[in-house]
Amino acid sequence: MKITVTGEESVRVEPTGEQLTIESATTDLHYSPFHMLGSALGGCTLFVLQSWSSHKGIPANDVKVDVSWTFVEGEHRVGTMKVKLDWPSLSAELWPRAIRAASLCGVHNTLTHPPEITVVAPGFEAPPIETSV
Repeated sequence: MKITVTGEESVRVEPTGEQLTIESATTDLHYSPFHMLGSALGGCTLFVLQSWSSHKGIPANDVKVDVSWTFVEGEHRVGTMKVKLDWPSLSAELWPRAIRAASLCGVHNTLTHPPEITVVAPGFEAPPIETSV
């Protein structure tokens, strides 16, 4: 799998074999924790599509997943994420099924229904962080 940082708020994930590589489109773009979050969503989506396509006997060597996000104004957190599928060899009639398959990604579902997060340290446990949808 190859992950490319394509912008301050975007990554592209594509299949390349067994090796994981992380690249940047330009030297001034750096792989941040938010890029890691986007990569998790993109990588999970790619794996689900590869699994779905192998069960259907459909080649998936040209599928690419672009993930972009925007931040909540005035806050240091992601407010929206967008997953864009690029699969030139996929026939038009299979797109609705591919999109449905992509939405089965476990990371997608985790972000849609956020987990409770607790921060702990030796001798101290903070109360759970409240999440709002």
